[in-house]
Amino acid sequence: MFPPSGFGYDRAITIFAPNGRLYQVEYSLEAVRRGTTAIGIRAKDGVVLVVEKRVTSLQESETIEKVFIVDEHVGAAIAGLTADARILIDNARLEAQTNKFLYDEPIDVELLTKKICDIKQAYTQRAGVRPFGVSLLIAGVDKEPQLFITDPSGAYWGYKAAAIGSGSQEVKTELEKDYKDDITLDEAVNLALRILKKVSKQKLDADHVEIACVSLKDKKFRILTSEEKMKYISKLAEKDEKSKNKGSK
Repeated sequence: MFPPSGFGYDRAITIFAPNGRLYQVEYSLEAVRRGTTAIGIRAKDGVVLVVEKRVTSLQESETIEKVFIVDEHVGAAIAGLTADARILIDNARLEAQTNKFLYDEPIDVELLTKKICDIKQAYTQRAGVRPFGVSLLIAGVDKEPQLFITDPSGAYWGYKAAAIGSGSQEVKTELEKDYKDDITLDEAVNLALRILKKVSKQKLDADHVEIACVSLKDKKFRILTSEEKMKYISKLAEKDEKSKNKGSK
């Protein structure tokens, strides 16, 4: 019979519980589940990232980073500990630049994801360290649009559409209903915003959401400005208003 949960097996990352679990890794997953909601959608012409930002009344929203540019063609959204994410992003940028220097070409998105996960995995088997308490949604374009999730354990998976953070389960349910393989970048942004509006407890405006996209056409990852974000948010509000008016008739 196995002992109760934890029972001393969570005191070090290098100790397996008798049932094969690494409790420190599971605790790091809890940090991700408590993080802000991030949504990634792979469209036929690119990839979109939409992330919730929790901003208090005295904070400057511009100083809260939830989306990072890694290289010209790839970026990442985070859920979990931002400080941990910053270290991984810095390493990812170094890997991208090293690949460009050695091979004179942009790094493959999946290879970059594996490099990040190699670091994460190393921190699950060394004494005196803890796992990274963050998951990354990595979006980029090489031969085709790519979307990956990295796990604190060092595992990664490719997705057509995915979510991480506190509202991820609700978002996944909505994505399974509404995602289509032939979705465009614009439609993907609208879909992600509509779903985020449903699951978020905050007002949907330029200060509380971050949007980034990378297009298959130019292979440039970019974070949208406040004006660009408001165009999408305003369209969504207008559409919701029209739906309400139709329903009231």
